[in-house]
Amino acid sequence: MIKITLPDGSVRDYNKGTSAMDVAKSISEGLARKVLAASINGEVWDASRAINEDASLKLLTWDDADAKATFRHSTAHLMAEAVQSIYPNVKFWVGPAVDSGFYYDMDLGNDVLTEEGLHVVEKKMVELAKKNSTFQRKEISKADAVQYFTEKGDEYKLDLLSNLEDGSITLYTQGDFTDLCRGPHIPNTSFIKAIKLNSVSGAFWKGDEKNKQLTRVYGISFPNQKELDEHILMLEEAKKRDHRKLGKELGIYTMDDDIGQGLVLWMPNGTVIIEELEKLAKETENAAGYKRVVTPHIAKENLYLTSGHLPYYADSMYPPMELDGTKYYLKAMNCPHHHKIFDAEPKSYKDLPYRIAEYGTCYRYEQSGELFGLMRVRCLHMNDAHIYCSKEQFAQEFKAVNDMYLKYFKIFGIEKYVMRLSLHDPAKLGEKYVNEPELWLETEELVRSVLIENNIPYVEVKGEGAFYGPKIDVQIWSVIGREFTLATNQVDFAQSRSFKLSFTNKDNEPEIPLIIHRAPLGTHERFIGFLLEHYAGKLPTWLAPLQVKILPISDKFMEYGEAVLQKLKTAGVRAEIDDRNEKIGKKIRDTEIAKVPYMLVFGEKEIADNAVAVRKQGKGDQGVVNLDEFIKNITHEILNRE
Repeated sequence: MIKITLPDGSVRDYNKGTSAMDVAKSISEGLARKVLAASINGEVWDASRAINEDASLKLLTWDDADAKATFRHSTAHLMAEAVQSIYPNVKFWVGPAVDSGFYYDMDLGNDVLTEEGLHVVEKKMVELAKKNSTFQRKEISKADAVQYFTEKGDEYKLDLLSNLEDGSITLYTQGDFTDLCRGPHIPNTSFIKAIKLNSVSGAFWKGDEKNKQLTRVYGISFPNQKELDEHILMLEEAKKRDHRKLGKELGIYTMDDDIGQGLVLWMPNGTVIIEELEKLAKETENAAGYKRVVTPHIAKENLYLTSGHLPYYADSMYPPMELDGTKYYLKAMNCPHHHKIFDAEPKSYKDLPYRIAEYGTCYRYEQSGELFGLMRVRCLHMNDAHIYCSKEQFAQEFKAVNDMYLKYFKIFGIEKYVMRLSLHDPAKLGEKYVNEPELWLETEELVRSVLIENNIPYVEVKGEGAFYGPKIDVQIWSVIGREFTLATNQVDFAQSRSFKLSFTNKDNEPEIPLIIHRAPLGTHERFIGFLLEHYAGKLPTWLAPLQVKILPISDKFMEYGEAVLQKLKTAGVRAEIDDRNEKIGKKIRDTEIAKVPYMLVFGEKEIADNAVAVRKQGKGDQGVVNLDEFIKNITHEILNRE
């Protein structure tokens, strides 16, 4: 017999070899019909996989993120089966679940899959799903796997196998499709009730533009049609809010091939937004006791060898420049530079916590296939800061950082969020993570305790920590339910040792500080991209590049318009006058399209009363208001970032 511990703490005895599905059926047949996968000791398994030792078990249904990922990865396999039935010579690379659904990269040889062809594949998927094919897991030796895919002439799977260790290899089969896959998968295809293939595009093998271009098919799936219909409506709304579309229409940013991929040129309107965000950050950080610093854009190779970034992070850094026999790298992260500032002068316990902040410019060589508007770029401006503190100060400092996040969420109307606590993988110590097992466990527990004590919603993810310590990825949702990764908040126990940082404690002895890396507003690029989509381009008045458009009914009222403009500018309001020879209706429509928060319209009557007719973005006519009263109200709105 084995003991199974359930999430409520209860323990049940089962026969060795029982499965999570067996456990579910022993509780309730209704529950069993909902189970898609299971978490066994924190690892996601097939619900049908035999459990042979005592274990902690959580049954995963559609409401669990891991279950959704399993469901969509299984749909990717169903899609592959459908494609294979239509294009028998197809070869597949990888087909993961992603935030927006799933995709599969495939080599179709001389065949071409068009947008119209997606409907044929989609129809075939629905047909295959109804066959209720089970997803069968088979453990296989590396030698047998190599022989199997050699016989199939599948160079893509053979390449994957070259990086796998014997004893860790599994095949999954459903229907007529077999693939090299670590799983897990849902019990059978009947769970997949609603499917939509979104797009087909090209993708370089392994993301390397030097390799062959494969066909990538994106899709989404749900256990019922209602959720798919709601998702399609959300996608239509998301298209309207696409930051790339809005960024161009509103003159926020541009990119140019002569500058380079992933390198953003901020236009005047975008620069206003940047300056307002920096102003907010500086005010907030000054009030919280941060000191501002500025660091160079390049540094010697030795700095990044000391920090450990080169051994762990070299693939994401630009190649070095060499001068007089010394290699220099473009700065990919601010932390090593900040550590040098901490170390520049002796510190005692009285100097701690020592908080330094910078909107630092960093350069990262993202793969060209991963670049995406403002969300994935190669030059980024980061709202970065580092806090050096004692272990006793850590909880309060970490809480203060989280409180800063919550303040920003309130300002920007972010109501749904979760902290994603990324932990280390003990099996990869020394390879992917600094080899300090006790310090890993200690710092992870420190972070976990602060989150629990302050009732901050969080989830834990194994194997995604930074190489020098646990981190929190801040996940936020826009008003239409789209998820974004805003920023990270990291704990570092390693780099203090690497850089030999210390402070003199109360006992007059040297002590190593803990380091908190934090960036509550992330980068200008990602955060402005989020804001454009969150607000559908209709930015709040304090953040809008142009806050007021002055619209005289005719040219003869231009003198009053100039006086209004001057008063607004004197009050610190960003305003312009529309002096085009156009009808007032067109001026109003154009200003609405430009998403300017306020329009001031006037003719003889308003001028006689020192007033303006106010129109508000999205709300229309607000009536006639005394000009001085309007200026008083809008400056209050701007000052308080309403």
